[in-house]
Amino acid sequence: MINLKVENLSRLDPARRQAILKRSSVDVSAVLADIKKIVDDLHREGDRITLDFHRQYKEDISVLDLVAGPEEIQAAYDSLDPHLLQALKIAAANIEKFHQAQVEREMWAIEVQPGILAGRLHRPLDRAGCYIPGGLAKYPSTVLMTIIPARVAGVKEIIACTPPDQGMTANATTLAAAHLAGAQRIFKIGGPWAVASMAFGTDTVPKVDKIVGPGNKYVTAAKLLVFGEVDIDSPAGPSEALILADDSAEVRYVVADFLSQVEHDPDASAVLVTTSEDLAHKVVEMIRAEMPSLPRQEIIQAAINNHSAVLVVQDLAEAIGFVNLYAPEHLQVLTSEPFEVLPRIRHAGSIFLGPYAPVPVGDYASGTNHVLPTGQCARMFSGLSVDDFIKKPTFQHLTRDGLQSLKDAVILLAEAEGLPLHARAVAERFRYA
Repeated sequence: MINLKVENLSRLDPARRQAILKRSSVDVSAVLADIKKIVDDLHREGDRITLDFHRQYKEDISVLDLVAGPEEIQAAYDSLDPHLLQALKIAAANIEKFHQAQVEREMWAIEVQPGILAGRLHRPLDRAGCYIPGGLAKYPSTVLMTIIPARVAGVKEIIACTPPDQGMTANATTLAAAHLAGAQRIFKIGGPWAVASMAFGTDTVPKVDKIVGPGNKYVTAAKLLVFGEVDIDSPAGPSEALILADDSAEVRYVVADFLSQVEHDPDASAVLVTTSEDLAHKVVEMIRAEMPSLPRQEIIQAAINNHSAVLVVQDLAEAIGFVNLYAPEHLQVLTSEPFEVLPRIRHAGSIFLGPYAPVPVGDYASGTNHVLPTGQCARMFSGLSVDDFIKKPTFQHLTRDGLQSLKDAVILLAEAEGLPLHARAVAERFRYA
């Protein structure tokens, strides 16, 4: 039984409003101590800790079982259904084209003032690690979304880790997608063991500079623990979508989009914010009518009851204000003029404009990245991009006249901060002039 009903945003009590905004934010505090022990043990003892855990998949396991070899990868690729392979190729081409457009020039410089040249370089990471959730499930789209941007950025070596199945075999679709995307090495390691192995390096797994990719709370906890040893992308939580709609929206599309979001898992969130009370009631009625015939009913029911809502607002300004406060991972704009709404959106991971841009097209094949910030993290994080794999060191060159024009200012500032030797480093250039 679902508890979905139409609610007026302005009349929500504070507790209900806060529950909608908070949704199912990832709280790793309960598992942090246990994950820290795994991470610390692996840092000290390396592959042995990984082998001990993964022995549940194969009793006589060795380090060779942790590596997906070239023959296994090629066999997986060759075994893929041709239609699925073609779909992967279409998605990969669009993802690559979109991310190629993000690549900046390798160097730029400006003359700040006469004699002072300052600029910035564009340098890819040496090695990146992509975590691919898996085991019995398969997420070939996540493979493409993490590996392709790294390759486009120019990362020298890209490795991937994914949980194994029984017998220490990796999912064939995952292996095929990783091969297609361009990973040089693939390891059959899951959870915090994969994260710690990539962060610190072992005899089998090389140390990376950055770890990206979604995962459960155990993976997220491990990533947070190794941050500083390596860089990570933004912490990821359960999937979420906010649909902003007016009276021009097609009820069937809104219902389809709402339901597609809540089939992810019991902690997923779907929120409809609309200026049309009539639309809101029709959406709730249609969802209730469809529930008995839907697959994954237990998951859908839990997601709707726990973290979802249908909210009516007075006008578009109130709706957009709530959107920016909610800061959704996915934002759908189903209004009569979506491009007029777009400039007013400040906080969202990825924005889907108009009736023919449902979220799944971005999840798979339109080219934009689906590794996105959740739990209001869109206020300060962006989705995964080429920039995540790029360092941007600055440089400068000064002539003698250029330095002289700044000499007094630098010396005064250095002395004001109690750093006389900083001042001396500048003054020394002019001591015998």
